[in-house]
Amino acid sequence: MRVKMILPALTEASSPFFRPIKYSLFPPLGLATLAGYLDPDDDVTLTDEHVQKVDLSDEPDLVVIQVYITSARRAYELADHYRARGAYVCLGGLHVTSLPDEAAAHADTVFCGPGEDTWPRFLADLRAGRPAPRYDSSERTLAGLPPVRRDLIDRRRYLVPNSIVVSRGCPHVCDFCYKEAFFEGGKSFYTQTVDAALAEIDRLPGRHLYFLDDHLFGNARFAGALFDGMRGMGRLWQAAGTVQSVLRPGLLEKAVESGLRSLFVGFETVNTGNLAEQRKWQNIDRDYGQVIRRLHDHGVMVNGSFVFGMDQDDPSVFERTVEWAVGQGIETATFHVMTPYPGTRLYARMEKAGRILHRDWDRYDTRTVVFKPARMTATQLEDGYWRAYRDFYRWRNIARGAASKPTLRGKARHAAYAGGWKKFEPAWDVVIRAKRAGAALPLLESVLSGFGTRPAGARAGRTAEAPADRPAAGLGERPAGDTPVTIAETRLS
Repeated sequence: MRVKMILPALTEASSPFFRPIKYSLFPPLGLATLAGYLDPDDDVTLTDEHVQKVDLSDEPDLVVIQVYITSARRAYELADHYRARGAYVCLGGLHVTSLPDEAAAHADTVFCGPGEDTWPRFLADLRAGRPAPRYDSSERTLAGLPPVRRDLIDRRRYLVPNSIVVSRGCPHVCDFCYKEAFFEGGKSFYTQTVDAALAEIDRLPGRHLYFLDDHLFGNARFAGALFDGMRGMGRLWQAAGTVQSVLRPGLLEKAVESGLRSLFVGFETVNTGNLAEQRKWQNIDRDYGQVIRRLHDHGVMVNGSFVFGMDQDDPSVFERTVEWAVGQGIETATFHVMTPYPGTRLYARMEKAGRILHRDWDRYDTRTVVFKPARMTATQLEDGYWRAYRDFYRWRNIARGAASKPTLRGKARHAAYAGGWKKFEPAWDVVIRAKRAGAALPLLESVLSGFGTRPAGARAGRTAEAPADRPAAGLGERPAGDTPVTIAETRLS
């Protein structure tokens, strides 16, 4: 069987604001994981439209397309093209799960939810000549997961070819998150066995790893055992975690000992009133400053994530957020316009209130305002978003952030990482067009290798006990643009 798997380009990846390196970070692990279930004699290709053109002249028997909200239009175009050529077309992913009837008009079969249980069933049904038009995931387990088909991935095209996912979902229930819709009907957070995760890590060459898990620290017992198993491997790695997990005594220390050098943290807002509104319980009554100090005291860089446009935000929120982030010495920041995705509680609430402006999915990119804000105009919100990015990454603010580091080396690393990431777009563009993103990996490793030890000026007692824990609030590892939903795509931005 000739099988073609496609990750269509996100709309924003072809916009005038396209940042080529941002969309050349991670290979499409979701599709490469599904490919592991195919038979050895199946002829399979995997095309990531962010880094290569789709060959539309071929004639595959089966086409599998992963769909995110801002790639939906392109995904449907590709699906319609291949159906017209006689291929059997499957669509799955976050957007398909949220709006399966919309997707079904362009596919022979749609998949709702994670694919570990439904995809093998579909393949068996297809080979038996009785595939169903829709498969809904209900059994959630990563037991027996086949090795990811990394042989289908051209490592040279990606800055972070060693990306890995060892869990699915997240234990929290934030209102703006796709997760509840995607994992409806079964467990919404589950992990591999530690041994299986370590075996996958062993298969990856080089030193650098990037965990694309929505919340690698979500199961403290699993995470602690994983970090214990990674100790001594000589890895340098990056991941995402929550404010709550950073403050948990002992877990961060294990992560650093095993190679953690940079962490994406969802602060989301400097306005505490927004947290309860969005059911971001895990951040309420947490000391954000303590989180940053704790990470920096252990030599871990911080990529802070912030969302603008929640109902308690007014036009002052942009300057206040940037000033706070720069003053705290955060190395990089990722900003988002709050976006109500279909299938989320936020969308349902805003639709009921008549606040959804339109359903042009191309513009649900977390850069564009698609709802009526409560305390500012849509123009103020969108302009403030862009201004926040410009202001945070101004050279003078990069210098201010670097000045917060206690050593000269620390200051230099801060400036190199923050400045190099945002200030050298033309250079990144040349590297991407030459299909040599992977050639920049040694530079990234060099910067990361300078972290991971306590700065000389750090106080030994500054890793204070965390407050008592409070009730906390898929294969689609690449989200729709800069989303606070599944955050794999945004963590280095």
